[in-house]
Amino acid sequence: MSEGGWPEEGELVVCTVESVKDFVAFVSLDEYAGRQGLIPISEIATGWIKYIRDHIREGQKIVCKVLNVDEKRGHIDLSLKDVNEHQRREKIREWKNESKSEKWVGFAAEAAGAPADAIVSALLKEFGSLYSAFEAIAIEGGSALEKTGLDQSVRDALVHVASGNVKIPKVTVTAILELTSNKPDGVNIIRRALRSAEPKVDDAEIELLYIGAPNYRIKVTAPDYKTAEKTLEKAAHAAIGVMERSGDLGKLIKKPKSGKAA
Repeated sequence: MSEGGWPEEGELVVCTVESVKDFVAFVSLDEYAGRQGLIPISEIATGWIKYIRDHIREGQKIVCKVLNVDEKRGHIDLSLKDVNEHQRREKIREWKNESKSEKWVGFAAEAAGAPADAIVSALLKEFGSLYSAFEAIAIEGGSALEKTGLDQSVRDALVHVASGNVKIPKVTVTAILELTSNKPDGVNIIRRALRSAEPKVDDAEIELLYIGAPNYRIKVTAPDYKTAEKTLEKAAHAAIGVMERSGDLGKLIKKPKSGKAA
């Protein structure tokens, strides 16, 4: 949360509706302590509005776009209609993550006996956002904090908090292996190839699924695309190698498709 700062024009901000009048709604900006803004009826929704309360109500949590900021007069003009559903969901998600991260910093600060403000400043300078910092710590451990200048006791506390609260993000890549053998013991050759397609790779999970002869789907889940794709290539290369050494055929017939894991 920003203390005493001002939002920028075009920025998306999370707001709480304080009061609704006939032609305007007044809100508080959750990320800017003490700042209030207004939404004229023309910026509530597209089209003609008969009753403003059909679209907005007191106590509602909304996402608005900043239209104008007048620091001298203390005015912030906002638009609700200029924010689409995707932007709203992403902003709320980001805001919730930052809110959680502020609490996590508080836990770490209390455990290390250090000022929370100093920790926040160091993390924001290095990572841009508190949640990004905790994600990096959860994945990389204490090494993610080497350039922050924070004391070792603070780093240890942050690592402890991250390990207990942050779910490490995962991504997946998939491909289809074609494994063909006409030999009498072809079934066993393919089984050996599939076993070799499951090498042990740190932080990566490999799943093989039979989808109809001679095709097998290979799915790799890892913390990042680079690791996932390297692991998939390693697994596919191992399986194809077994097939080729037996004089049979093996090939990757579909390029990996990337996406977030469930």
